[in-house]
Amino acid sequence: MNQPKRRDKAATRAKLLDAARLRFARQGYDGTGVREIAADVGVDPALVFRYFGSKERLHEEAVRVEIPAGLTDDPARPLPHITDTLLREVVFAERFAGEHPLLGMLRSAGHPAVRDQLRTQLCEGYLPGFAERMGGENPALRAEMVGALLLGMGVMRSILGSPALSEASFEETRVLVARLVTALSDQPPR
Repeated sequence: MNQPKRRDKAATRAKLLDAARLRFARQGYDGTGVREIAADVGVDPALVFRYFGSKERLHEEAVRVEIPAGLTDDPARPLPHITDTLLREVVFAERFAGEHPLLGMLRSAGHPAVRDQLRTQLCEGYLPGFAERMGGENPALRAEMVGALLLGMGVMRSILGSPALSEASFEETRVLVARLVTALSDQPPR
């Protein structure tokens, strides 16, 4: 007698999240359907709703990013190290094989829920530790300006494929970004 195939819930859920990440990054929120994601994994679309409840919650989980260790949890970590971490993370996307999920979210920033999630991840996740170390007047504004610079560089590098930025090494980019960040902060140059 044939036994029904048992599903590994954790593995299926992980596959759905991987498929969703890829679809949302390529097609944006509005251009991605739950049926497509389910088909990519070979499951019924109803299973997506059982695991995540809605397309919006699936998207929230798929694009949520763990903040790199040391970025916000170590108050003694100096500004240049945080700058290097953000550069590796957002512009060079070393953890993400070429494109940070935040850049994929930009494609869907016209959708209010996606825009809110993007703002939360940036302004509450990545930038507060940076602001604490900026010094001077209005450190939150300075930190957001650095965030805008790095996010823009990530767009130019991975989405637009700008020649000079795409070909630049981490080290030569790091030196130039350090100068810009130093100019915005009350920190001495390194």
